[in-house]
Amino acid sequence: MTRREALKLLLAAGITTPRAFAQAMERPEVLYDLPPFGDITLLYSTDLHAQLRPHYFMEPPNLLAPRALEGRPGYLTGEAALRYYGLQRGSLEAHLCTYVDFVALAERFGPLGGAAYVGALIKRQRAQAGVERTLVLDGGDTWTNSGLSLLTRGQAMVEWMNRVGFDHMVFHWEYTLGRERVEELVGALEARVVSFNIVDDLFGDPIYPPYAIHTIGGYALGVIGFSFPYVKVSHPEEFSQGLSFGVREHELQRYVDELRGMGVDAVVLLSHGGVPLDTALAARIRGLDLILSGHTHDFTPRPVRVGSTWLAAGGSAGKAVLRLDLKMRKGGIADLRLRTLPVATSVLEPDGELEHFLQEAYALHSGYLGQVLGTAQSLIYKRDSLYSTFDELAGRAIRAAYPEVEVAFSPGTRWGTTILPGQPITMEALLAFTSFTYPEVYVFKLKGERLHAVLEDVAANAFNPDPFYQQGGDMSRVYGISYELAVNAPTGQRVRSLEVGGQPLEPSREYVVAAYGGRLQRSGTPLERYTPRPVYDVIAEYIRQVKTVQIPPRPALRVLDQSYVVPAWGG
Repeated sequence: MTRREALKLLLAAGITTPRAFAQAMERPEVLYDLPPFGDITLLYSTDLHAQLRPHYFMEPPNLLAPRALEGRPGYLTGEAALRYYGLQRGSLEAHLCTYVDFVALAERFGPLGGAAYVGALIKRQRAQAGVERTLVLDGGDTWTNSGLSLLTRGQAMVEWMNRVGFDHMVFHWEYTLGRERVEELVGALEARVVSFNIVDDLFGDPIYPPYAIHTIGGYALGVIGFSFPYVKVSHPEEFSQGLSFGVREHELQRYVDELRGMGVDAVVLLSHGGVPLDTALAARIRGLDLILSGHTHDFTPRPVRVGSTWLAAGGSAGKAVLRLDLKMRKGGIADLRLRTLPVATSVLEPDGELEHFLQEAYALHSGYLGQVLGTAQSLIYKRDSLYSTFDELAGRAIRAAYPEVEVAFSPGTRWGTTILPGQPITMEALLAFTSFTYPEVYVFKLKGERLHAVLEDVAANAFNPDPFYQQGGDMSRVYGISYELAVNAPTGQRVRSLEVGGQPLEPSREYVVAAYGGRLQRSGTPLERYTPRPVYDVIAEYIRQVKTVQIPPRPALRVLDQSYVVPAWGG
């Protein structure tokens, strides 16, 4: 990094005092030199989704909320997030946590994340805080959803975690590898899985220890694990055969009380429940001191306080590591300092051992993952409440492969990457959006009334005002359909004015539909002449044909009762 580049970075990161400038200009990495505080340090990473290389990931332009939850953490994006957390527009922290000025700031700060950089930051912070007083925690969604994780069936991720030195983790998408494979990988994992709410179907016994106790600096800290409660709903049930999940609120209270009865000073919930649900739990569970929240990919640059419980969320995609320094007292946390540390590749040096490991891991698959399929001429992004340019690309590709298809469904997953205008589109980048273990595109017939019902069901899930009934993911994406959405309408009345191909939806007519990454095909009549193919093969074939991908964001929908932001051309 040149001195001029370092100056720009430090200004944008908010380092403005003369002394800080003097130090930082000589050592830009001073951004990560934190003064010691308190008695226990927690380092927290979540929702990496196996993105092992530095990349770009744009935060959602829209996080539509039911009226009862508007303006709260979990539904803050763009300018609203800047205001709520007091972030300076144009700063590295603002770029990390919002989509505002995304393309310009991506070009200024460079790619974020990457397993060698995440690991280097964790190792450095652990050494800085003191190895003996530090726990390294993973919030789940770490083993799946990239090309390398798909090709190694999660093995590369476990080996990376072992080299970094994680202490505990919880689960969600990990179970899409299948229960047998998960248990194989747990056997190779040096971190201990804790999860009170993954239980045996037959007897109801926890599969993993519900909690762990650590004595640090004379204080006892209990860590309870909470895996995603709706695995059976969000993924085909065969992946987690023999297991049950669920919120299990009363059992959580029982474990908190059990730890308190054992004399534990503070209780931390390592959660993959998501910020809305975790906030609701914080208000209802007595005796929780801190929740480390994952699943919804939110950042909380400043800690959130719910009654007597702190809450901090760690974002996603390897963009940041949270450092929480806890000043303890007997029976609780006296004070807490949170730092959301960007994994900025323009400042950090990668860990040499991890870099070597990754080079070896990728070497076997570089020919496949490194294929250049085409070039992006506009911003290709995924995350949003309702629409993304990647999902429109998927719809175009499916229509090109199956001209008979009238409607194409894409799942409202939150993971992926972002491809800037002018960047090549590689197979690895495509797999960052599409690395399902059930990737097949199915073509089938579905009645119009069922199409409407499916969208209403998804809307009832996504916009339920009670977080206990939100079962994960954004709104499903549809190509070929236009509609209006009333977020706050009663259940069954949110989706209106549906049209297919510019014509009003006919309830009794059978439409030719394509879908991937879900179970919708089970509701329809399969068209036997179409053999299911992985969606990434379908999209790769299309990109090779068109060579350049230009998709200005133009969603074929209208939100009736809330503001909906369409990103400016180019982001």
